[in-house]
Amino acid sequence: MKLSTRIALAVGLTVPLLVLACGWLLLTLVARDLHRAEDSHLRTRATAIAQDARTLLQAAANGRPTAEENRQRRLFNAALDVGVRLTGPDGTFSGGPQPAPSVALPAPGKSPVTVRGGGRTWRAYALPVKGAQVSGTLWVFAPDTASRAQLTLVRKRVVTTALLAAPLSALLAWAIASGATRPLRRLRGAAAGLDPRTTSVRLEHRRTRVAEVDDLAATLQTVLARYDEQAVRTAEALDTARSFSAAASHELRNPLMSIGTNLDVLAHPGLADAERAEVVEDLRREHGRLLGMLVALRELGRGDLVEADAFRVLDVAEVADAAVAEARRRAPDAVITLHARPAPVHGWEPGLRILLDNLLGNALAHGRDAQGHADIAVTVARGGTEVRITVDDRGPGIAPAAREEVFRRFHRGPASTGSGLGLTLVAQQAALHRGTVELGEGPGGRGTRCTVRLPAEDPARAGRLPARRDWLTVTAERSQSSHKEPS
Repeated sequence: MKLSTRIALAVGLTVPLLVLACGWLLLTLVARDLHRAEDSHLRTRATAIAQDARTLLQAAANGRPTAEENRQRRLFNAALDVGVRLTGPDGTFSGGPQPAPSVALPAPGKSPVTVRGGGRTWRAYALPVKGAQVSGTLWVFAPDTASRAQLTLVRKRVVTTALLAAPLSALLAWAIASGATRPLRRLRGAAAGLDPRTTSVRLEHRRTRVAEVDDLAATLQTVLARYDEQAVRTAEALDTARSFSAAASHELRNPLMSIGTNLDVLAHPGLADAERAEVVEDLRREHGRLLGMLVALRELGRGDLVEADAFRVLDVAEVADAAVAEARRRAPDAVITLHARPAPVHGWEPGLRILLDNLLGNALAHGRDAQGHADIAVTVARGGTEVRITVDDRGPGIAPAAREEVFRRFHRGPASTGSGLGLTLVAQQAALHRGTVELGEGPGGRGTRCTVRLPAEDPARAGRLPARRDWLTVTAERSQSSHKEPS
């Protein structure tokens, strides 16, 4: 049912009820006013003729017929337009319009009452009359004008008005509601023509100065914007899944082929023990490489799909402490020192842990000196509006020409046994936190220093993510020092 029809029905039902209620209230108030006027008139008349009533009762008690007749005539003349009934010990005297003698009268009270009889209603007032030797009750009567034909006519007119108001008010309400809902119908027509699956055209709404319609249009625009955002995120997720599959199948092909070849060699019956041990060790290396690659690909996928609500304010120093403790456990022969001061950022804790784990893992794998010793220094400090993380090692270092290439996906050096994704993960997480990462020479020109700069805690960045979310779908071809996100 249309909104205009609902409004018309509601008004068409409500207005007659209001008319009837107002008419009933009006009739009640008019009847009350008429009763008050009648009652005041009856009291006035009763007070005026009370003395004549006492004299009549006294004359009847003394047995004086002539005086009684005269007093009775005088009483009725004084009553004028009201009926009179005087009851005493010697009889009842009555005259004027009043109920029939057979109509029972209520007990005398302080206020006038309504008496019904013979198809008519009367207002009656009783006044006790006391003389020197006798007493009685003086009743005065007047027709009850509150129940006359005029009020009946008013009732009929009120009902007629209510019956006429029903269709007229419904028709008027329908016309007004149709005009009022015209902007809503236009909005419905504009929204009905949109299909996010086939077109990028979105809802355009000009303000109508009707608050409800404008609010609804704003809500629809918000919903469509969220739909677009979710569609983009779904497309990104699909691209990430496809890239994960493609990268995994491409990069895992050679290790799997090597594992297959080694298994064939192991199956040779005349294989010497030394050669068998070498093949088994090669299998372990390939297995470790495969496992590390799969883990790195999974973490790249997580970074591409992380949502803004996963970010919160946290202390990088605490994350670094946990990462260093894990690195010491994995490499007990290495010397790893940590110098950290409180450094709050608005970040994703798993992502910062991935960044630090891979920095430490890269330093442990490639930052050992000629004797195979690993001496790694980790520093976390806040300076101004940024938090700086540095990891120094004592290894052979990285040539300046190769410092950009190491951030490329699946980039591995000639002697590397890793997945080629460690520093790519570092670059991804730095970009995800709107920071930068760069490689340089270690202290004293020896080894490698990796420096990550992240913006310090900034409430204005809450709920925002960088535009780049494609570390699995494209290859990082530039140094992360040039991937600084715009503010």
